[in-house]
Amino acid sequence: MSTHPARTVVVGVDGSEESLRAVRFGAAEAARLRLPLRLVHAFGWVTEHVVGQPSLGERYRDILLADARRLVADAAGVAVAECPGIDVEQQVVIGFPIEVMADESRRARLLVLGDRGLTRFKGLLAGSVSVALAAHGACPVVVVRGAESGDPDEVRPVVVGIDGTPTSEAAIAFAFEEAAARGVPLVAVHAWAVPLGVDPTDSGDVATQAHEILAERLAGWSEKYPDVRVRRAVVQDRAVRVLDREAQHAQLVVVGSRGRGRLAGMVLGSVAHALVHSAPCPVAVVRPGDAG
Repeated sequence: MSTHPARTVVVGVDGSEESLRAVRFGAAEAARLRLPLRLVHAFGWVTEHVVGQPSLGERYRDILLADARRLVADAAGVAVAECPGIDVEQQVVIGFPIEVMADESRRARLLVLGDRGLTRFKGLLAGSVSVALAAHGACPVVVVRGAESGDPDEVRPVVVGIDGTPTSEAAIAFAFEEAAARGVPLVAVHAWAVPLGVDPTDSGDVATQAHEILAERLAGWSEKYPDVRVRRAVVQDRAVRVLDREAQHAQLVVVGSRGRGRLAGMVLGSVAHALVHSAPCPVAVVRPGDAG
């Protein structure tokens, strides 16, 4: 049984450059939140024997396990270099990535993953692991995308997509908390379209309703986070297109997910799915009930 704290920032580590970028992101989050950082490598070994020489399989396993521990130790060094003084836990867990990281997410404040790279496990793309966990993770999941370089003095906002339903409430809460912790503005995006069957000449009424929906969803949050400056973007366009444009100049984009159920039945909303694959900055996917 795991003994790690109930509230940690967990980062999946696989030795790729993408996962090291996730480590740096996770270290900064852990420092901001004043939480321990837990670095986890899923070691997907299944017992294998060389015919007639079973000990060879065991020795090969030991070699791979030692390599796994070294890559986690290297990742810890990257984390400490990024944020000296943070508490870093290193863990190699026997199992396959999706199952291991899903279990980790049940005791985490935040799960951070790289957007791609190859795992050691039968060619499984790490990107598929990220998509699966964005749908199924039991806590907010950040998929680290985009370039790390940029002007350190540039104030890049947090962007949140708001769809007008109560399911986006957790994403709004997470986005405000992130913007407050980072000391940056928040861009609240609501995309709208004229519904089928509605006369296009009545689009003004639809636009008015869209502004009202966004105002309703944001009500109370500015009072709770008075230091967070909010820009509202109500745009007639596809949500993915609007969020992608805003993300070009953002440090984080936050979206909700309607993913529910067990692994066999997981569903990731189309907007979240598209952004996890294409956004130019890190993407946080927050399911209803995740924030807090």
